[in-house]
Amino acid sequence: MEKLFVDLGKKSYDILFSDSFNGFAKAMSDINAPKKLLVVTDSNVEKLYADEVNDLLIKNGYDSKIYAFTAGEENKGMDTILGICGACIEHEMDRKSMIVALGGGVVGDMSGFAAAIFMRGIDFVQVPTTLLSQSDSSVGGKTGIDFMESKNILGAFHQPKLVYINVATLKSLPNEQFVSGMGEVIKHGIIRDSEFFDYIEKNSDKIKTLDNETLIKMDKINCSIKADVVEQDEKENGLRAILNFGHTIGHAVESAYDFKMTHGECVGIGMVGASYIAYKRNMIDESTLNRIENVLDMYGFKIRVDLPEKEVVYGYMQKDKKKIAGKLKFVLPTKVGEVMQTTDVSKDEIFAAFDYITK
Repeated sequence: MEKLFVDLGKKSYDILFSDSFNGFAKAMSDINAPKKLLVVTDSNVEKLYADEVNDLLIKNGYDSKIYAFTAGEENKGMDTILGICGACIEHEMDRKSMIVALGGGVVGDMSGFAAAIFMRGIDFVQVPTTLLSQSDSSVGGKTGIDFMESKNILGAFHQPKLVYINVATLKSLPNEQFVSGMGEVIKHGIIRDSEFFDYIEKNSDKIKTLDNETLIKMDKINCSIKADVVEQDEKENGLRAILNFGHTIGHAVESAYDFKMTHGECVGIGMVGASYIAYKRNMIDESTLNRIENVLDMYGFKIRVDLPEKEVVYGYMQKDKKKIAGKLKFVLPTKVGEVMQTTDVSKDEIFAAFDYITK
């Protein structure tokens, strides 16, 4: 089993990488997990892995129950949070109890948020089962829900006690969910590590055939990039904002499509749009723009979409929680492996990017 340490002082934790759930009970023992656990999952993951994980915990002496909510981004709201908290009460959990988030990004975000507010905060563990959650959302402590058509607008920073990644779960993913996760993987290469970008560019065949050894290597490098950023800026006061590359446009596209496109697909479109703005500003050359698009295309991304009216998409951008003094924050590449942040991107530049990413 591979291991990565996230150094956040008293809030530090390990990320473990495996190709099965066999080591999960020992991992829980190693962090002195309490006996009272609630496994939170959704209706899709429940059918695949909930009983396996829950039975494993029970066999190792834990008093564990499953709570599953209906899968889908449309259920990422306060009603589901209250359902999780209600299940905690029914299971007679206390401040020493723990939530186990078993599933994708929606499960992890909501489980973490529920853990952050139940009894003013209890511990939780991330067991991500999608590439998107394994590569991004399970690491860093961001939790939250959607509210009033704004994505993740309510939430809290609440670090997990452990992240346990079983790459074998990726074999049960629909292809569109694998593509969605690769959006965050590709993003990390562009913003921080040109050698990693080279790796995912040159090893696409092994990655796309879900070779366990390759996936563990990819996940570990990928998580190390995000962990390094989070260690330096846990609460997104500066450096961590570079992780939002592609998200300023991407979140707006996601909202405009009423979440019918996956998060990663929308981030991919957002990365193309942001890269085009950088290209028009002479920050990157055409070959770099083309290379970014080619790698996205290689992994099955749509790099052009049929956007709604530009004013509609722009309207969603104005709800972005990352705005500073009313100005949108953009992350723009200066080369593969480096980006810069700015708040001076004009409406005309944004609309030109919309034109570029439109079919």
